[in-house]
Amino acid sequence: MTTYGVTPPVSLANPTPKEVTLNDTLVQELKSRGSFENEAAARKRIEVLNTIQKLTEEFVYKVSKNKNMSEGMAKDAGGKIFTYGSYRLGVHGPGSDIDTLVVVPKHVTREDFFEVFGEILKKRPELEEMAPVPDAFVPIIKMEFDGIPIDLIYAKLDLPKVPRDLKLDDKNLLRNLDERDLRSLNGTRVTDEILTLVPKPTVFKHALRCIKIWAKRRAIYANVFGFPGGVAWAMLVARICQLYPNAVGAVIVDKFFHIYSQWSWPQPVLLKQIEDGPLQVRVWNPKLYPNDRLHKMPVITPAYPSMCATHNITASTQKIIIEEFKRGAEIMNQVVAGEKTWSDLLAKHNYFFRYKFYLCVVAATKDNYEEHLKWAGFIESRLRILVQKLEVVEGVSIVHPFFEIFAHSFKAKDNTKADELIAKYGTHDGDAVMKELDKIENPNKDEINAEDVPVHLTKMYIGLDINLNPKSDKKLDIQKPCSEFFTLCKGWATYKEESNFIQIKNVKVYDMPDDVYDEDETRPVKPSKRKKDPLKAQNKKRPKSEVAAA
Repeated sequence: MTTYGVTPPVSLANPTPKEVTLNDTLVQELKSRGSFENEAAARKRIEVLNTIQKLTEEFVYKVSKNKNMSEGMAKDAGGKIFTYGSYRLGVHGPGSDIDTLVVVPKHVTREDFFEVFGEILKKRPELEEMAPVPDAFVPIIKMEFDGIPIDLIYAKLDLPKVPRDLKLDDKNLLRNLDERDLRSLNGTRVTDEILTLVPKPTVFKHALRCIKIWAKRRAIYANVFGFPGGVAWAMLVARICQLYPNAVGAVIVDKFFHIYSQWSWPQPVLLKQIEDGPLQVRVWNPKLYPNDRLHKMPVITPAYPSMCATHNITASTQKIIIEEFKRGAEIMNQVVAGEKTWSDLLAKHNYFFRYKFYLCVVAATKDNYEEHLKWAGFIESRLRILVQKLEVVEGVSIVHPFFEIFAHSFKAKDNTKADELIAKYGTHDGDAVMKELDKIENPNKDEINAEDVPVHLTKMYIGLDINLNPKSDKKLDIQKPCSEFFTLCKGWATYKEESNFIQIKNVKVYDMPDDVYDEDETRPVKPSKRKKDPLKAQNKKRPKSEVAAA
């Protein structure tokens, strides 16, 4: 029998009739939540990927000709796309994006990818939206193509041509690559390895679908904001599958919560032993590298060179994740006992009722939408730096970034109205200003009159749990970290003072805008009497409405 993982399995037991029944109810719950895509949508994705493959070959051919290669060499240069992430793992749902890697030969540069390929994509009628983010940790083009969201990343190999039958499992293909190319290639290589390291792929996929829905419902799914991303959740689930190789998906989910709520972090989660290889590159090793010792919940990729997929996790997000693991373990005890259902496990988070005090980071642009997407994407990719700076402020016990962003676009009649919207956006007062303006429904395509001022806005929230001594006169001072974050963002390579804006606002729980709440949620109401500002005395009782919602 094949052994999976770095330790022997905990149990080889086959599922009991009760566990099979529990698993049937799990699959029904997943179906009822629309987790599975229909056949027509699946075919549409294949068609779109085939188009992207052809455009990739066109892109490589065009660059090759621009660099004075002969017609024959330019055609032979090739180029190939690979998928990774949830689509490659087979756990994507309707509306999910497709993580796509564009692999090119050595003469095609990253600048070519953003400029030449970007221009080719813009000319396609299927393109609905595109946001290049060249400054991200992994440079990326985010786009919507023929109704399907696609994240495109780039990697070049030290090869004169990239044929369609190329596979990425040969470690020698990684020679002479820079760190960004290695990171990009690792997405596909890791996904492929995960699928070979689980005993029963169908069991793994059912359990992972459940955990992905759970993580999103509990607002802890976002690598960029300091939570595990899709690949990290996949590896965490895969490790439990290795420990219980004959179990059904429902049992894997149950064991997932019980094991990770008691895990001895920062002990790493490994799917196989870390391998050596032919390159002089960093492989995750906390004994050798001080930065690797700082990783709080390391989940290590199985493909060489092994990296930590959870390096963004901060002290605060670690506390939040472990708290959710413990909640999951308690509820699963009741689900197994028949006292609760899967929908109780997957109940929605209470993020916008949870804290008294929030920061709203607003990225705004008075320019075209493409420029805004670049600006907002840059700020989003740096938000975790603000989180880390806030964590060390005296009196701050938790810094909790929300896992999703909110975005709107409007037409203002003049700069005064545009500036008023930017100033109030992200608060309840901003709702009134938005009602006075014409909304831009499709900012990527809608025509803007010359006399109108386009205003594109993206907001990100950070909840703060404040623990100041109520008897002390000390106030919370977050001016320094906010000021440093302003400076960092305004140092963006293409920052324009007249069109790019960033604001950080203090928003109280009862001053949230309407769009952060679902229709069936009752927003917290401002208490009629409040002797002290919540920034000065966070230990006072919460508003009744907040307590009830929590």
